[in-house]
Amino acid sequence: MLSSSSTTVKNFPLKRRLCFLLKLVCFVSSVLIFCEFLIYYVVIFQCRWPDVKGGAYMGEEETSASVLKAIILADTHLLGEIKGHWLDKLRREWQMERSFQTALWLLQPDIVFILGDVFDEGKWSSPQAWADDVRRFQKMFKHPVSTELVVIVGNHDIGFHYEMTTYKVNRFEKVFNFTSGKLITRKGINFVLVNSVAMEGDGCAVCRTSEAKLMALSHKLNCSQQKLNHSNKRCSEMEKLPASEPILLQHYPLYRKSDAECTGEDSAPPEEKKIPFKEKYDVLSQEASQKLLWWFQPRLILSGHTHSACEVLHAGNIPEISVPSFSWRNRNNPSFIMGSITPTDFSLQKCFLPFESRVFTIYCAAGALLVILVLAHVQLLTPPFYFAQRLISKHKAV
Repeated sequence: MLSSSSTTVKNFPLKRRLCFLLKLVCFVSSVLIFCEFLIYYVVIFQCRWPDVKGGAYMGEEETSASVLKAIILADTHLLGEIKGHWLDKLRREWQMERSFQTALWLLQPDIVFILGDVFDEGKWSSPQAWADDVRRFQKMFKHPVSTELVVIVGNHDIGFHYEMTTYKVNRFEKVFNFTSGKLITRKGINFVLVNSVAMEGDGCAVCRTSEAKLMALSHKLNCSQQKLNHSNKRCSEMEKLPASEPILLQHYPLYRKSDAECTGEDSAPPEEKKIPFKEKYDVLSQEASQKLLWWFQPRLILSGHTHSACEVLHAGNIPEISVPSFSWRNRNNPSFIMGSITPTDFSLQKCFLPFESRVFTIYCAAGALLVILVLAHVQLLTPPFYFAQRLISKHKAV
């Protein structure tokens, strides 16, 4: 009987230690699950599709079904084998994958547009490195059949104009089924895909082909909108498209002097806003910008490249939205655009992703609390309750 009691006393501290260890594991696991998984649901759940008018010709019952729900994001910059550290790759790609998959599950868009610079080193990638980057992209941005994914080419995918080759362009087009001057029509809405890297205007082979396709598409859209004389044989023989004014999707923004007029918490930092933009590098040239505006007279332009948000008006009434980077490597507060679009109208709403600084703060707070709990458990730190109790007893003794 005495031996049994002695064994129970010896086992009691062991059980306490195991219980404490189990609590620590639960605490650490809870923090990890929240910061690496649940936080994306908590943040993106707060985003809502903007309301949009369906148009006077649409009935109330048709309006909801006729609205195209589109997510627009830009500049994912998947790191490559040259500049990408494995830990940086792991962290950034996990963040983007969780954000994208959570957004698909919660928001269920009809279509997703990625406005270029999908990869960071596409301009340098060997065939093997390219294949590996594509495999990782397809894993991160996998999507159901009900959601369409459209990817636009950027300068980091095929290189700046002086680095761009037919091989790199064809490699990108083969994977993403992208062609400059390609028209995508969904629910009566016309989207024009532009290879803005090829808008150099110097007559290079890729540039000539790209501009020829854009001009042909422009003519077809103008004929469909009855902006040209339809007695003309060129229009009478032309395939008719929906009369909706097009939306331009491209990587480079149209020409603007700088980001000085851009506002919002995700616009460029104040010290960068007044730095003049370089044509054909930061933005399209004035000549190329005027060509696109004249050819298509779009109702909306969506672009990326600058990694910061901006909204400008061209020709007094054509809005352009520069979409910030989707990667935490480029900014602390990534976001994407949610668009409700009809053939005659559109409404856009920004959806911010979790701030990386806040996630880091949660980890730091949790780490500090963990250290305090461990020190208190091994009695290297007096728990607050016992410390207060000792103060009270000393006061009574006095």
